[in-house]
Amino acid sequence: MNLFITAGIVGPQEVIIILVIVVLLFGGRKIPELMKGLGKGMREFKAASKGEEDGGEAKPGNEKIEK
Repeated sequence: MNLFITAGIVGPQEVIIILVIVVLLFGGRKIPELMKGLGKGMREFKAASKGEEDGGEAKPGNEKIEK
């Protein structure tokens, strides 16, 4: 029963092991590129979830009225 309670907690040893595996798999030079891509993807996701798009779509209420 105690195993199920602590199964979701990641300790410092597990984090170090995961980081070592990531460095071995991708190499030290590739990791910054991966993190940059991840950050860009997160920004795009947040912007899309808020309805803001780089394509220039107008937000509701910001339409120009021409006379």
